[in-house]
Amino acid sequence: MGQKSTAAKTSLASAITVATLMLFSMFFGAGNLIFPPILGASAGEGFTLAIIGFLLAGVALPVVSTIAVAVTGNDIIDLARRGGPIFGVVFPVLVYLAIGAFYALPRTAVVSFSTAVTPITGWDSTEAAVIFSALFFGASLALAFDPSNLVDKLGKYLTPMLLILLVALVVLSVLYLDGKPMQATEEYADHPLSAGLIQGYFTMDSLAALAFGIVVVSSLRHKGITDSKLLVRGVSYAAIGAGALLMVIYLGLGYIGHIIPNPSKYSDGAVLLTDAAQLTMGTPGLIVFGLIVLLACLTTSVGLIGATSEFFNRLVPKISYRNWAILFSIISFGVSIKGLKAVLSIAGPIIGFLYPIAITLVFISLIEPLFRRKLRYTFVFGLFTAVVWAGLMSLNSLGIASGFIETLIGWSPMHDQDLGWALPAAAAIALGIGVDTAVMPAHKTPAESPTESQPLAQESAPKVSNTTS
Repeated sequence: MGQKSTAAKTSLASAITVATLMLFSMFFGAGNLIFPPILGASAGEGFTLAIIGFLLAGVALPVVSTIAVAVTGNDIIDLARRGGPIFGVVFPVLVYLAIGAFYALPRTAVVSFSTAVTPITGWDSTEAAVIFSALFFGASLALAFDPSNLVDKLGKYLTPMLLILLVALVVLSVLYLDGKPMQATEEYADHPLSAGLIQGYFTMDSLAALAFGIVVVSSLRHKGITDSKLLVRGVSYAAIGAGALLMVIYLGLGYIGHIIPNPSKYSDGAVLLTDAAQLTMGTPGLIVFGLIVLLACLTTSVGLIGATSEFFNRLVPKISYRNWAILFSIISFGVSIKGLKAVLSIAGPIIGFLYPIAITLVFISLIEPLFRRKLRYTFVFGLFTAVVWAGLMSLNSLGIASGFIETLIGWSPMHDQDLGWALPAAAAIALGIGVDTAVMPAHKTPAESPTESQPLAQESAPKVSNTTS
């Protein structure tokens, strides 16, 4: 018995370790690579507060979101359906499209070409970009075709290589770069914490976490971990481990931007890191940095194709996982050849709309067990307010009826920091809790009730073998 128990613990620990590396690799893409160093360069003396804000949005929120998926249900649909049947479908679809074929997936190819291929080879033509994107998504599709082996491919091989290259760049930069921090730019001088928070949003990892949770669950199940409590624990440990790795890398990359010579000349994190690599390692440094970017983009692309295909296969099971994967790879290729500026131009409105809703959803889901009752009206009031407020903010940022909308929402605290939605959403949540407390008797929480979805219940989860047919 003792030997069996020890072997089981060893197997669980091994599975969680590999899942941790897989989750980190899926989170850490080109955007994650280039945002921290430009923050370090731009924040100046406000670097400490700015990087704390970045870590809150770029590490803490993704970890909490991943755990929320594990605790409350199998995937984002189980989490989102608490907001009603329409919200339970529309919001997940928008999230998967945003982190998938219409933004984050094309970005992986475009950014890797512009920061990994062009600086090394000098190729910058449209034809070269098209050929590279075709090869890039072909490789991503081949790796993502079989999700049962996804954890091994990402966790055992690509991620350790990525970590080694990142650590080498950070260590050499700390040893050899001796630049002086510049004066903070306007947004970091006025509100360094919230400015860093907004930069953390742009990694889109909190939204991705709602999608990646099911990939981790499927991978752990494939390793033979089927007990519900063990699955929740395993996903939680993997999320915390991946978050710790992200935090260390973000601090290192941010510090590179903080100490690089002449930081004021940089407006792009990719160029900054390219120069840091060349300053510390010469021409070989450019090749190392190119490998870092390429690996980061490739691992993220594989993870996104796998996660989005799993989701839409569950939503429309008549179309197989592999057919979805092919479709999203083709769409991503088509969008990517439009160029970096076209791909990145849609990021602001997407993030501004989805993030307040996602944070509100995760927050209510995590506090619900504390009240020992179903928070039905809390979900409705809180999510409705977040949706409306986020929609108005997005329209305002696009200049649509901005004068009228500014009058409606401009009074909210932190509005000028793009955080004006927080107080109205909190007030709506408080009102919902009051109503739920008054009309709903205390009883078993949704996770304990046999009529609600059990966390990670085997019978309701998509099986990996079914999605690869």
